[in-house]
Amino acid sequence: MQTTPKDKILCYEKRGWWSNETLISILNANLKENPDQEALIDPPNRSCMVGGEAQRLSFREIDRLSDKLAHILFDLGLRQGDKAVVQMPNVVEIVLTYFAASKLGLVLSPVAMQYGKFELTYIDETLLPKAYIAFEDFISDNYGRANSECFRRECQSVILDGGDWSSQEVDNWSSFQFYLRTRKVDANDIFTICWTSGTTGRSKGVPRSYNHWLSSTLASEDAIRLSKGAIMLNPFPFINMAAIGGFLFYWLKLGAKMILHHPFDSEILLSQLQEEQVQYTVFPPAVLTRLLHAKDQIKSNFDLSNLSIVGSGSAPLEPSMIAGFKLEFGIEVVNIFGSNEGMSLLSDPFDVPDSEERASFFPRFGRAEFKWDNRISERISTKLVDIESGEEITYPGRIGECYLAGPTVFDGYYNSPEDDQEAFTSDGYFRSGDLFEIVGQRNQYYRFVGRRKSLIIRGGINISPEELDEVLNRHPSILDGAVASFPDPILGEKICAFVVPHQGRTISLDQLNDFLRTLGMAKYKWPERLKIIEALPRNVMNKIDRKKLQQTIAI
Repeated sequence: MQTTPKDKILCYEKRGWWSNETLISILNANLKENPDQEALIDPPNRSCMVGGEAQRLSFREIDRLSDKLAHILFDLGLRQGDKAVVQMPNVVEIVLTYFAASKLGLVLSPVAMQYGKFELTYIDETLLPKAYIAFEDFISDNYGRANSECFRRECQSVILDGGDWSSQEVDNWSSFQFYLRTRKVDANDIFTICWTSGTTGRSKGVPRSYNHWLSSTLASEDAIRLSKGAIMLNPFPFINMAAIGGFLFYWLKLGAKMILHHPFDSEILLSQLQEEQVQYTVFPPAVLTRLLHAKDQIKSNFDLSNLSIVGSGSAPLEPSMIAGFKLEFGIEVVNIFGSNEGMSLLSDPFDVPDSEERASFFPRFGRAEFKWDNRISERISTKLVDIESGEEITYPGRIGECYLAGPTVFDGYYNSPEDDQEAFTSDGYFRSGDLFEIVGQRNQYYRFVGRRKSLIIRGGINISPEELDEVLNRHPSILDGAVASFPDPILGEKICAFVVPHQGRTISLDQLNDFLRTLGMAKYKWPERLKIIEALPRNVMNKIDRKKLQQTIAI
């Protein structure tokens, strides 16, 4: 499965921007150079999540175990181009699944652990996968088999025992080995289909090839600048750009050691940073702020002297926080603005040494009039466009939507031409939906202003309000309903539901969330507040006015 036009592939290859590297070719390079180096480390609380002892794997063991998992999938009939959904926490098997999929030439679709019947049924109907891969149990719940019932009968369930799945007997060893020797995986083949709320309605699939991922990874390489064999800790689930581009491919290219963390627990995480001598990790902004406030306690109990740089993003950063981490811990903070679709803006100490500027400003990558250290700046193209007039904005004082083109950008949503028509311009730019303005003494920076459409970002996870509006209106007691966000010091944003009940009907927050539970909707999408109102505010186009809703939350 390829989505990139041949002429674009040839153009990028000619410029040296795309190559023939895949996940397996990079693994093979590590197997030649340092096969027995410790490379992949389970979280210490693995047994509480999926069972089994925490594992510490070398590249050789990664190769062997991913072979075993690929063999299991092969024995079930999966072949090149088939799609498989994987739903796993951050334990070594989620990484092994990526390697197994790459070895077979599968298209892997990772989904959040929070997804339930509502989301999984939709993904199954949209993607028509050949397999669903999960653990039998997750935090003592019967997890994998229960969720596998959300998929069609034709979709085979691969349910792993967290204790010792690798002892499972499989057949057709010679056929499997012959297949691995003869199948050809191209770097332009689609490797993943991740899911994004994007800027419209229900989740959409985002297909990305190996070359798409490696182009985005280049931006991290130049912003983070770790050495070969470095030690990194990944606390983000392997379902989107933050973990796949920012860790999976980057870790492998460095021949590094990757420590896994899940679910977020500050005490466990600080212990891992100390005991594993971690040099790089990523935190949401709210967590960085909490850590800085607890600096004295942390200094007394933990040695973070090896940690030299951390990434953050998804919400505005405080200048005092970036300066504080440098002053108190000697740690630099990189401000990252990325997306599954391919947005790659990074504000790092090399291009933006001033911490106050780095908190809010991003170098205007993709503009010929500016030169930056990050190589991705010369490979992508960006511009700001006035959302009313469609004119390009080239000077300060006006807010515009950021358009993006280049080798990091995906080719279009999975089987969704209507969304593609809205998302791409006629000259090939992706409309990001993100609003910026031009700032800086030389007009050299972008400053993030907001989102063109009102995505709610709760704890770093994008939530589409349009999706929740539609679900609210399914409730038998609700005549009209909509949601809006309100600020939260820890999660960034939380959700308030505004409802107009049918005459003579009542509804409570508990009743609404019981309804969402019945639908199988992921809990992170449930509202934390409920307001009963007489009518929803709407604009002249009869669209919900969420700003007015937000203004009433504090009343």
